Amino acid sequence: MPKRYLIGVDEAGRGPLAGPVAVGAFAVRSGLVLRKFRGVKDSKRLTSQQREQWFRVIQEYSDKGEIFYAVSFAKAETIDERGLTYSVYSAINRCLRRLEAFDRECKKAEVRLDGLLQASGRYTDQRTIIGGDEIEPIIALASICAKVMRDRRMVKASKEFPEYGFERHKGYGTKSHYSAIKKYGLTPLHRRRFLKGIA
Repeated sequence: MPKRYLIGVDEAGRGPLAGPVAVGAFAVRSGLVLRKFRGVKDSKRLTSQQREQWFRVIQEYSDKGEIFYAVSFAKAETIDERGLTYSVYSAINRCLRRLEAFDRECKKAEVRLDGLLQASGRYTDQRTIIGGDEIEPIIALASICAKVMRDRRMVKASKEFPEYGFERHKGYGTKSHYSAIKKYGLTPLHRRRFLKGIA
């Protein structure tokens, strides 16, 4: 059993026109537990149903106390006011602090982050891995947490704003989404800096 936690971090929802950006963090201490997720893939390579199936397994092991996970969001207003880079960075650090609330030893973890993501310097053993969500299971698991929780939030938003089809496109810039914006205008969920000159 490793002496320290291993934490994977990834984000979902960087590119949509509406909705929050979500960051997921997944922590495990035992390599034996991580092997139980063998075959896991980056959330982008899974169907919605497959992501939900994996997330149920994640929740099962979380309930047993064998893993910890956290998801934090940065809303559209924050993205507009502070920018996407700041929004993602702050969500990463909120996630990691939430893991520390489960176990303070998470502060000493080895942290692996996807793409160009970076955590606070207080996490002294962190590594950014290009394409990490495809080659590191711990990052793929974080990706699934972020994607599932964000998708659920957008489905919930579709009940408040049924004209926009958020339950289908999850805020991404589809043809039907652009058409709805032109017809109905912007909601508080829309990222205005992404939509200058559109509505």
